[in-house]
Amino acid sequence: MTTLQQRKLGLSSLVLLGLIFVAAVMAANTLLVGLRIDLTENKLYTVSPGTIALLESIEEPINLYYFFSDGETADIPFLRGYATRVQETLEEFVSAAEGQLNLQVIDPVPFSEDEDRAVQFGLEPISLGTLGDAIYFGLAGTNSVGEEDVIGFFQPNKENFLEYDLAKLIYNLSNPDKTVIGLLSGVNMTAGFDPQTQQMTEPWMITTQARQLFEVRVLTPSLTIIEEDIDLLWLVHPKAMDEQTTYAVDQFVLRGGRALIFVDPLAEIDSASAGNPAMGGFPVPSSSNLDQLFQAWGVVFSAGEVVTDNVYALSINAGLGQRPVRHPGLIGIQSTSMDAEDVVTSGLSSINLGMVGHFTAQEDAEIELVPLLTSSAESATVAAQTFQFLPDPGSLLDNFSPTGETYILAARVQGPLRTAFPGGAPEAEGADEAAEPVPGSAPQHLNSTDTANLILVGDVDILSDRLWVQMQSFLGQRLATTFANNGDFVINALDNLSGSAALIGIRSRATFSRPFTTVDGLRRAADARFRQTEQRLQAELNETEQKLGELQTARDDETSLLMSSEQRVEIQRFLDEQVRIRQELRAVQLDLNRSIDQLGTTLKVINIGLVPVLLTVLALAMVALRRRRAG
Repeated sequence: MTTLQQRKLGLSSLVLLGLIFVAAVMAANTLLVGLRIDLTENKLYTVSPGTIALLESIEEPINLYYFFSDGETADIPFLRGYATRVQETLEEFVSAAEGQLNLQVIDPVPFSEDEDRAVQFGLEPISLGTLGDAIYFGLAGTNSVGEEDVIGFFQPNKENFLEYDLAKLIYNLSNPDKTVIGLLSGVNMTAGFDPQTQQMTEPWMITTQARQLFEVRVLTPSLTIIEEDIDLLWLVHPKAMDEQTTYAVDQFVLRGGRALIFVDPLAEIDSASAGNPAMGGFPVPSSSNLDQLFQAWGVVFSAGEVVTDNVYALSINAGLGQRPVRHPGLIGIQSTSMDAEDVVTSGLSSINLGMVGHFTAQEDAEIELVPLLTSSAESATVAAQTFQFLPDPGSLLDNFSPTGETYILAARVQGPLRTAFPGGAPEAEGADEAAEPVPGSAPQHLNSTDTANLILVGDVDILSDRLWVQMQSFLGQRLATTFANNGDFVINALDNLSGSAALIGIRSRATFSRPFTTVDGLRRAADARFRQTEQRLQAELNETEQKLGELQTARDDETSLLMSSEQRVEIQRFLDEQVRIRQELRAVQLDLNRSIDQLGTTLKVINIGLVPVLLTVLALAMVALRRRRAG
């Protein structure tokens, strides 16, 4: 073969390889559209199954408008990194929604129409840039009927709930009707008439807040069925509930209904119903339990015991001129005893409870109790009747002996449930046994149709105004000043349970920011060595000063004001030792920097050199294997 022929063959081969490359790129763009591989350790960009189920259930298109001030955040790298995470998560949502989500990414430049649009949606600008320009970082959504929902600003400290917040906004837009909450309460939480004071009563603040967000429908205490259009049951203080009502609650939960249930071993808010102090009687707090249902579900509630806590005990006013007294039965749970990974309790700082009970799961229970609120390890249980006529709450701390156990005060119930009425619906009093079933009545559910969606709270007083909000009247208006997060906890629970089962199942996710754990470990080790060396230097300094003092005290000559040769030698020895130890300190810092640099170099070699080599070797091995099989 001549040289010219070789050149032509080489040129033809290059052209052929170029055509093959172009064809491969075009084929990849056509056949591999939407293909993504999430290689992050915590699967940050992998949408959870609950979110996928929610996105697949969207019936009509939803428009999403993602506003981020790109130019104004040029000098804020941490915010830009999180903004990229938000945009990529939204793109994953769009991909999973199969055409039912339309995403627009908008940079609201100052004094532009886009900025006016962000303001119209109600987004909340902040000022973080060097020039104090308004920064927008939020999301607005609209549905086919023109309803809107927004996330005013994506807070970086709530990054672990990013997926939940986005899914909640989409759920609200795809289900625009207000959630119907059925309130079944053994205490009067709404406006009414108090026969003892002969005055009208105001609704509890928690009821007022709930009505601003939901349709709250008050249910009669003697109901026999819970209507199908009720999305969520809010059951408060179910004292002496008859069997027909208990059966209605049982069937509502088993057919997939969600419930927020408050029971109490000693509800002080209901004490007025047991006696009239004006007539010489004593108010006795009442208790409530759902023992029949709890037993069938595998839940045990301490209806006769109150949890006392030495760490979270609140101080109360003991009387005029007396100092406040710590009451271990009135406890203020702090964030350390709340589930930081649950959307109901995440971000809350304090929740006050009064004479609270605790929950446990039966040994053979199929359900799981996921704690939301727990006591501290310095807690114990006390018989409920101890608190009924307790003159000095501080006396409970005199012989306080903590058990070392943390008690579950509020929890989610997860898992399958069984009916408390395996023999069928209970007969109503005076009912004819031979009577025909009510036409159109639903068949009995013996087991839950899906995993349970319940939240149990062992206290009713948590809802009362006195434990979390101070009410004042100003020009005929009621002004509320909160001092605890009780209301936030209840509203979060109602909001979470009112969503779909898929939405409720979304837990917190790992954050985008990853700490340099290896580097932090190196820094801690170097810091420990640095401090040890520094302490040794200080100890030698103290020892030298002591020796100098002893030498000076031992002198009685006339030249005692001048340093002796021994003192000068001791000082010079210390100065030499000080220089040596300082060299050691610098060496510790240099070793730290050298270790960090070596770690960085190693990572660069692995990422830039070793990984491509391994991929190349793997590709060649696959080609060789294919040729061997073909041959």
